[in-house]
Amino acid sequence: MATDSHALTPTEHSPVAGLSHDARGGISNVVLGMLLFITSEVMFFAGLFAAYFNVRANAAVWPPNIPDTIPAEKYHLEILPLVGPATVLLILSSFTCQFAVWAIRRGDRTGFIRNIAVTFIIGVTFLLMQATDYVALGNEGITLSSGTFGTTYFTLTGFHGAHVFGGAIMLAVVLYRGLAGQFSARHYDAVEAVSLYWHFVDVVWILLFLLLYLLPGTG
Repeated sequence: MATDSHALTPTEHSPVAGLSHDARGGISNVVLGMLLFITSEVMFFAGLFAAYFNVRANAAVWPPNIPDTIPAEKYHLEILPLVGPATVLLILSSFTCQFAVWAIRRGDRTGFIRNIAVTFIIGVTFLLMQATDYVALGNEGITLSSGTFGTTYFTLTGFHGAHVFGGAIMLAVVLYRGLAGQFSARHYDAVEAVSLYWHFVDVVWILLFLLLYLLPGTG
């Protein structure tokens, strides 16, 4: 019996490549699962933001001068030279990630791999810049245990950093699978799901940046 060789092409129909994208416009299980996961993460970060605003609202002066051994001006968070560029890079990575989705949708695997690789590199760079910023703040005496300001700052940014790390792992897996030829114009739901998560991580950081670095203090 004759066999359709195209039907056995691993890059198109292998179970490893995941479910075929629904050409009729429906949402696949992979994308739906990611949307539900992101919804739970939205509630998680909403709780953290609510806790931050509660602490801030009940403080007579913000940032508070706690502990007394650290001058209040030390609590001023500098945008340059790390956080500002890191924010720009993370926003840029959202564009490269979306470019990767658009590329694989039209069957451009080269463009897809290139943009996913750039997104992954930017994500890792952001984590390194955040770690460097943590070290710099620690040298100034601002740590997780240095009063309410330090606790809220490191809790918010730390959880976000953990999510960026998780997103970087997802990007690495997608990049590996892309290099193995497991994605095409018919099979890219995993790519789209990861891109949704990465966009979510970027939006959360923009909110954190506005809240922690640009919102003026009180008192």
